Amino acid sequence: MTSSYVLFEQTLENLKVSNYEEISSRRKEITKALNREFRDSDSQTDNALMVGSCGRHTAIDGISDLDMVYVMPRALYDDYHKQGGSRRAFERAKKGVSAHYSTSDIRVDHQVVVLQFTNFKFEIQPVFEADDGSFEYPDTYSDSWHTTKPRLEIGAMKELNDRTEGNARVLCRLTRAWKRKHNVEMGGLLIDTLVWRFFGQTDWYQEKTTLPDYMLRDFFKFLSDLPKQDSWNAVGSNQKVYVKKNFQNKAKKAYGLCLDAIEADGDSSMYSKWRKVLGRFVPVDGSSSRASSEETFKDTEEFIEDYYDMDLRYTLEIDCTVTQDGFRPASLRDMLVRHIWLRPNKKLEFKVSNTTVPAPFDLRWKVLNRGSEAERRDDVRGQIIKGSLRMGHVEHTKFRGDHYVECYAIKDGRVVAREHQEVPIQES
Repeated sequence: MTSSYVLFEQTLENLKVSNYEEISSRRKEITKALNREFRDSDSQTDNALMVGSCGRHTAIDGISDLDMVYVMPRALYDDYHKQGGSRRAFERAKKGVSAHYSTSDIRVDHQVVVLQFTNFKFEIQPVFEADDGSFEYPDTYSDSWHTTKPRLEIGAMKELNDRTEGNARVLCRLTRAWKRKHNVEMGGLLIDTLVWRFFGQTDWYQEKTTLPDYMLRDFFKFLSDLPKQDSWNAVGSNQKVYVKKNFQNKAKKAYGLCLDAIEADGDSSMYSKWRKVLGRFVPVDGSSSRASSEETFKDTEEFIEDYYDMDLRYTLEIDCTVTQDGFRPASLRDMLVRHIWLRPNKKLEFKVSNTTVPAPFDLRWKVLNRGSEAERRDDVRGQIIKGSLRMGHVEHTKFRGDHYVECYAIKDGRVVAREHQEVPIQES
């Protein structure tokens, strides 16, 4: 049987940014265009810095938002700090980028110039550099300038990664895979910050020979035990990084899934169990096939990231009405709040109740059956489908399990919003 060592070796290979060369080429083109605009220079490297997950080297394949700062000449400082200066800084940066990408989608969005490509976008921040290495960046909403310290964040992550012989970035990347699989609302800087804090409170996992399975298990336990608060002090810079939504409950579930996966080390079910934690980056059975010949069920789950680019910029809410002949309709969310669990033979009508996605857009749905009963029946499902209604989808409860439904809003070939609804079913 294959060991977890091979599994994680394959998974980490799949997590590598596959289009790195394309991203690097675009970064050089953007830098050259901005240097021509601001300095009459053709340099492809000077005055620009990749920040965010790419700058900290914790990004994974499929990254869609690329953060970059461009340092403007100091001679412009006084003029751009006058009234309306923040807008002028953005307009000139946009002009410079547009000179090279004349047909691309380029816009100013609050604190960045957004340059949209097919599979990803660059968010470019024109800045002034201070003597201490921090940056001042403009804000068009308030027509003011604020301070950011990405170099300290990059440096602190590099120091931690060197000290742990690569384990820090491994954990950051695996956590991002979990985030995607389970739709956890955590920004990249928050993930890296909590990884940094995790290594600060343990002497384990400091050597390259560490296997990620126990490290992941302990990290999810660490996350689940953290207090629920609005923000944390970021790695390196100590600036505030805000919590979008509490993650502790999902981390607790991931901890339990890790225990199951570790228990299955070397068994035929090991790959499928780790896929429940980390999603599509884990091969099904150590090969390129979609399902293991030793499994008693077909792993039919599909992942929206394999079909569309991700650009989650809008919100999407879905409601579910539960009905059965002879009974009054009820809201699934209300039932779950009151701990009234679903039984088989119920009709579930999912509808989009609220969204900020501008029309027109399309919807796709995913219905995944989880648990031993779904596997025994060979009815896992999980395919990406069109809904049976114009703005919704109808399902029927069949058998027990912690199932779920996801809805995706598709606009211009990208997933711009998603929503997740748990559907727990108990036996009648």
